[in-house]
Amino acid sequence: MANSHRESSGFWGSGWSFPPSFDLANNQLQLVHKEANINQSIDIILSTLRGERSVMPAFGSNLRAYLFENMDETTQGEIIESVESVLLDYEPRISVDEVNVVIHGKTEPIVEVIISYTVRKTNSRHNHVYPFAVNEANNLQLKYSE
Repeated sequence: MANSHRESSGFWGSGWSFPPSFDLANNQLQLVHKEANINQSIDIILSTLRGERSVMPAFGSNLRAYLFENMDETTQGEIIESVESVLLDYEPRISVDEVNVVIHGKTEPIVEVIISYTVRKTNSRHNHVYPFAVNEANNLQLKYSE
C-alpha cells in the first residue's frame, strides 16, 4: 500500500502552496497535492511572463500581451492558442481538452480562461478557471472615442 501511495504521489506531485504559506499550528510549510498541485502549476505557468525566470527564460506565457487588447474573436483565439501551447510545453501531467475565453460584464469586463483537461495517468477530467484580466482601461477607450 505504501508503494502505491508513493507512486501516486510521485506522479501527481506535491509542492509548496502558492503563494507559500505556513501552518501555524505545526510550524510546517503548507503543501498542495493532486489536482490542487496541477491547478496551482497552471496558474504559475500562465501568470509568469516569458523571460521572468533567469534560469528558464522560455518558461511562462505571453498572456500579459493581451491585457488591454480588444477582446474580439481574433484575440480570444490567440489567447486560446497561447494557453494550449504553453500548457503542452510545461505541464506534462495533463492533456488539454478545451480552452475557452469567457467575458463577463459590459462596463467592467472580467476575462476568464476556462481550461478543461484530462490527467494523463488517471484519465480523470478536471476544469480550471484562470482569472486572466479586468480590463480597467475600457472606460478610457469609450471616453476618448466619442
